[in-house]
Amino acid sequence: MDEHKENIHAKDVNLKMSNAREDEKAKSCSTICPSGEDAPQVSPSQSNSDFSHPVYKEIALANGHINRMSKEELRIKLAELKLDTRGVKDVMKKRLKSHYKKQKLMQSAAEGGPTDTYYDYICVVDFEATCEEDNPSDYLHEIIEFPMVLINTHTLEIVDTFQEYVKPELNPKLSDFCVKLTGITQKMVDEADPFPEVLQRVVAWLQERELGTKYKYAILTDGAWDMSKFLNIQCRTSRIRYPQFAKKWINIRKSYGNFYKVPRTQTKLSTMLEKLGLKYEGRPHSGLDDSRNIAKIALRMLQDGCQLRVNERMHAGQLLSVPSSAPVEGAPPPHNPRSRD
Repeated sequence: MDEHKENIHAKDVNLKMSNAREDEKAKSCSTICPSGEDAPQVSPSQSNSDFSHPVYKEIALANGHINRMSKEELRIKLAELKLDTRGVKDVMKKRLKSHYKKQKLMQSAAEGGPTDTYYDYICVVDFEATCEEDNPSDYLHEIIEFPMVLINTHTLEIVDTFQEYVKPELNPKLSDFCVKLTGITQKMVDEADPFPEVLQRVVAWLQERELGTKYKYAILTDGAWDMSKFLNIQCRTSRIRYPQFAKKWINIRKSYGNFYKVPRTQTKLSTMLEKLGLKYEGRPHSGLDDSRNIAKIALRMLQDGCQLRVNERMHAGQLLSVPSSAPVEGAPPPHNPRSRD
């Protein structure tokens, strides 16, 4: 629901200012290597003294060499290493640097040096919600599609999906604009269950996959709107508490912008796909298809060496940034939220 979310975002001045401040914090907190590239990310369990390890000097020297390579030289080197050769020059540079970084860190880890930690699974969520062509400022969006796409970060594959439509209660009749945008028909939502019942099945689906118990996982979204706006409004409308397992998430737009060093204007779903040399597959604004394509971006970022980390959270109904210095932790075991009544 990329285009519709952009409209909502433009109307939400406070959220926009908050995100701008968060971006500035992220920029001011980055550590620069001698080559001019960001220092290799390390987990909070690593001490500052880890940066004195010789492996980081080797990585910095490799980065400097890669910075001087032409686009054709990058493509040839990537092909030699049997790595993906698609994408713009900056993406190829990042891919090659990440390959050498991963190689050096794996070698270092085998020798007892520093290493990195990943979530076992990442769960991509991209809601579709009720909407009008010109939403009033006080319009209450209701979730009408709840999709999830599960990524295994070790095999770098999409391993499972979930999708259910949801019956809206405040505005049970969908607008013509909403039907045309999302492809969700009146019949689909009329035959669906209300949100609390769908959420119970979401929780059961996550529990069956032992997420938060046996396996560490995190929620990932395309922007802040899905959790801070759509899920927040929906929980209030349905008179249930905001689920604990969704209180922190990875905003892939922030992760993408920080990792590939691009401005926020270049982090729309279509732009991210294009810059990575990928194509959108499916129907735009279908929640499940959007989630699959967001998952493709996440997989490519993982392949390129990005450590996807939780970077946003909800606290007392407000959207907040999670600093990169915060301890890395997975989402809690999923449980059905209590009623607000």
